[in-house]
Amino acid sequence: MIAIISMAEIATYNNSDGNTGMKRRFEQLAGAPAINLHFSQASPEYIARLGARAIFICGFGYGWNEVPVPDLYGISDFLHTTELPVYAACGGHQLMGFVFNNDLRKVKQLQDQPMRRLRGCEPDYAYSARVAGHYTATGYQVVDIVKRDPIFTGLKKRIRVREAHYCEVKKLPPGFELLATSPECRIEMMKHTERPLYGAQFHAESWNEAYLDGERIMRNFFKIAGL
Repeated sequence: MIAIISMAEIATYNNSDGNTGMKRRFEQLAGAPAINLHFSQASPEYIARLGARAIFICGFGYGWNEVPVPDLYGISDFLHTTELPVYAACGGHQLMGFVFNNDLRKVKQLQDQPMRRLRGCEPDYAYSARVAGHYTATGYQVVDIVKRDPIFTGLKKRIRVREAHYCEVKKLPPGFELLATSPECRIEMMKHTERPLYGAQFHAESWNEAYLDGERIMRNFFKIAGL
């Protein structure tokens, strides 16, 4: 089973159909059932009861200052203790950075970490006032692999994957190594050195027929998980 952890606000999560498209895509790719759950449910005990073999943590489109830090304690405990393969994308990747760069029980409030301010006449792709004036990575962009890993099996050194973010992980957490980078975002992908925990700023889970590198990455991840 694959557990897809949504980082959506609880009201949005309760009033939506969940990540149905992603769920079906993963089930077809991995040949295993998938289940959606909210990040506030993601304690070590709950995930153990599910019997999941792979974990995918989604991104989201609101600010970190809107997330009550105590709601993250369970998923933080899970990430610090699990031996399961975990793939965290975009906001999930940033969560991984926060979890391993900080003791969340000593943090009152998390804040967005934008890449940079816009320069000169660069277009502003702001999708909200919160993002306005900051560089936003969007579309299928080039990312360079800097360390080979089974997650990149079958891929060349330079890949093209979907980006949709204005924040990033500023500091590589202790116990992690850098796997991929780009000119605008240094930590495009990272991995724990002792456990199969992957964080990626880009969206490998979102691919199309023109750009299939993301599909290959997700296929490799599920293979790592034994699916």
